[in-house]
Amino acid sequence: MNKAFTKPATVNASVSPKGSLEVLSQLEVQKLKSVSENGLYDLFRSCALAILNTGSGTDNAKAILETYPDFRIDIVQQDRGIRLNLFNAPADAFVDGEMIASTREMLFSALRDIVYTESELKSKRVKLDSGEGITDYVFHLLRNARSLVPAQEPRMVVCWGGHSIGHEEYEYSKDVGHELGLRGMDICTGCGPGVMKGPMKGATIAHAKQRVRHARYLGLTEPGIIAAEAPNPIVNELVILPDIEKRLEAFVRVGHGIMIFPGGAGTAEELLYLLGILLHPENADLPFPLILTGPKSAEPYFNQLNRFISATLGSEAQKRYRIIVGDHAEAAREMVKGIHEVRAFRRAKADAYHFNWQLHVDMEYQNPFEPTHANMAKLALRKDMPVHLLAANLRRAFSGIVAGNVKEQGIRLIEEHGPYEIRGETDILGPLDELLQAFVKQHRMKLPGTEYVPCYRLKR
Repeated sequence: MNKAFTKPATVNASVSPKGSLEVLSQLEVQKLKSVSENGLYDLFRSCALAILNTGSGTDNAKAILETYPDFRIDIVQQDRGIRLNLFNAPADAFVDGEMIASTREMLFSALRDIVYTESELKSKRVKLDSGEGITDYVFHLLRNARSLVPAQEPRMVVCWGGHSIGHEEYEYSKDVGHELGLRGMDICTGCGPGVMKGPMKGATIAHAKQRVRHARYLGLTEPGIIAAEAPNPIVNELVILPDIEKRLEAFVRVGHGIMIFPGGAGTAEELLYLLGILLHPENADLPFPLILTGPKSAEPYFNQLNRFISATLGSEAQKRYRIIVGDHAEAAREMVKGIHEVRAFRRAKADAYHFNWQLHVDMEYQNPFEPTHANMAKLALRKDMPVHLLAANLRRAFSGIVAGNVKEQGIRLIEEHGPYEIRGETDILGPLDELLQAFVKQHRMKLPGTEYVPCYRLKR
């Protein structure tokens, strides 16, 4: 269980937009006002509470919501736009009565994305019954958030990894971010703490040294996980995608390369997602740099992960990534080298730098997976499946474990019905069991100092 979450002081406040939603028509204001009337209020409230709780130290969405039962938001319509009246808001989000600037920007980004997502779903243009339609939807969500910069050379490095890593791994992620920043790279993460903050923090210093102006620190999240990975204050572009699948596709569409640091079930889910896409025959010749890296102490972690990939997805999957341990400068150099190859490829194909249209994403990776007990139990985990489809189902298994660990709905399902059951062939469940047990022993399933109670049961 998590340590007790101590409620800090609360305040009442009124805030207006900054960084998003400053210029609105009266019709747009009315649409935003209707958030409290069309079923989106609870979603916005939970996202807002997570943003206001940045740095709280809890990874339990349910605990945060229960700690602030009196938190309330009123959306006030004015001729010049909107204001948000906050009641019983966490006081740590304010300094001398003023909301911290980054917090205010992210608060209105959340409102922007939640309302736009809902309005887009009602549009006749949106076609979610095809892969092309889903990709188009992701494109429009990112464009509405102004996260697509068309005339910019490829330099966006996505960094994935754990939100509750140890000090040495965190410092290493900062060092890698610093090396990337010195080479002019921007950083995109899941926007939370741990590895999602470290590379951004390192890059900010490097960008200052290199006098890089308008550096980008892009954070991509989704409502179900934002409380467990509340945005860190370095993020200067926050985008909330509607579900984990849209979030993952956004990562691979805007990123020019991906670095994976030590993590837990969520990091394994991300790795399996990307490997499954890269293993699809249509992506065989597509350059996409993928580097797994961490300090020397993380070598057992990467060795275990590498064995798992070998045992389940095979040697072709292993060819799609490189492991670099204990050398943050080499990791950055290899990433920049890979991004140069991406630039040459896209230039030759006349493909956009800001959105990876050439990448084929199978609908198995696009359709939302709801981690109910029934859906988890019927996942097919067999060696005779096409490897990219096996990777898709393994990704779904880890998605369910993440939900049972940290997401409000998943935690409630486990409390009501007990652990998920994951079924499959021994040749797959055996390596999976070894990997998950290693995560538990290395304290990668929960915050340090907490006892992990498995939310899953493997049945061979």
